[in-house]
Amino acid sequence: MAEVFRFSKKGDQGETSLLTGQRVSKGSLRPETYGTLDEASSALGLAKAFCPDEKVREMIRTIQEDLVTVGAELACEAPQRSRWRVETAQIERLERWIEELQEEVAVPRHFILPGANPVSASLDLARTIVRRAERWAARAREAGLEVRAEVQAYLNRLADFLFTLARFTEKDR
Repeated sequence: MAEVFRFSKKGDQGETSLLTGQRVSKGSLRPETYGTLDEASSALGLAKAFCPDEKVREMIRTIQEDLVTVGAELACEAPQRSRWRVETAQIERLERWIEELQEEVAVPRHFILPGANPVSASLDLARTIVRRAERWAARAREAGLEVRAEVQAYLNRLADFLFTLARFTEKDR
């Protein structure tokens, strides 16, 4: 028999727990930032569900896994971050993927109107959500919370990657 989900009701008063157990307002900077990353992952899931290209689906899955790490890093204090850290290698992977995709498709240098197909539209939605998370992370850093430079760089590069990937999925369609 499947385990039954039991709701805790702990969030009914507008608070949530960080990974450390510390209670904070759901509207505070950390939950806003990692909650926005959860939204981005859901938009990526939509793109993945629509996408017929196995290579692109695998890239999206990898990004979704990365977003779990980014969110977890933001949801804990420095001493607990040994398990949850954005690494330079993840940023470099995004840069490599961008370069590989740009060999196959020219990236426009003008504003685009999203919606050429369901995959690219979902990727553009994810991109704009990542940009919002990037702004929340910047606010958190400005407010004195520790947001490592690698997190900011990863989010910035991820938005660039998603823009490029969206254009790639419009190719030949």
